Amino acid sequence: MKKVILTYCFLFLAIFLVNAQDAPKAPANPNAAEIKFKATTHDYGTIMQGADGNCEFSFTNTGKEPLILSNAVGSCGCTVPTFSKEPVMPGKNGTIKVHYDTNRVGAFTKTVTVTSNGQTDRVVLTIQGTVNAKPTEQQNTPAPTAPTGH
Repeated sequence: MKKVILTYCFLFLAIFLVNAQDAPKAPANPNAAEIKFKATTHDYGTIMQGADGNCEFSFTNTGKEPLILSNAVGSCGCTVPTFSKEPVMPGKNGTIKVHYDTNRVGAFTKTVTVTSNGQTDRVVLTIQGTVNAKPTEQQNTPAPTAPTGH
């Protein structure tokens, strides 16, 4: 009786393991769209607080089908990407605009994750730099003078 129960346990385990395997992936479409960025990092360098925090990432659709960007998400609320919802035809260029809030002082490294229908369906763009605080403004008032004795 123990042998029968043990045999059923092994049989059940074998069936369970066979069903748990991943299904084979479909072969990649050789004609699919593909996104190719000129650069995936933008370095602002050292900038002053309140400076222009805009930059652009240029890309080309190097595939044979239209490229459709479905999403672009910043790693935090201080990094806001914008992009066109229009398909980018094969061989054509597009841009993703990124705005960083430069009112935050200090070094920063932020990312923007771009999702598309390209063979590489996710690309991470990086912005970095250092924001220095604005110098405190000094008033140009004349120094007080000593009273004269009249």
